[in-house]
Amino acid sequence: MNIQIWGKSKCFDTKKAERYFKERRIKYQYIDLLRYGMSRGELTSVKNAIGLDALADPKDYEYPLFTHLAYDADKLEKLLETPELLRTPIVRNGKQATVGYCPEIWGSWK
Repeated sequence: MNIQIWGKSKCFDTKKAERYFKERRIKYQYIDLLRYGMSRGELTSVKNAIGLDALADPKDYEYPLFTHLAYDADKLEKLLETPELLRTPIVRNGKQATVGYCPEIWGSWK
């Protein structure tokens, strides 16, 4: 497995995801989303796995603007420009990905 976790340092679910993989001695790479963001290719890969609307955090103040964007390309650009708008943690294993704390899905990854 090649696990990558994108998260925010103050996000409780991100810390829980890291703990999940540490407890099972599964190596992972942590990327601070607010510091480094995501590349277009990484974001597209995650979008293809889970869908575009699942990536946006409804609690973020820019979420209403995001929902009113008409085209998926515009929504993708908004997420690239504003990493704070992404729900965390984003956990990726190759072409598989999840958003949020999803241990039931991670347990099935081999």
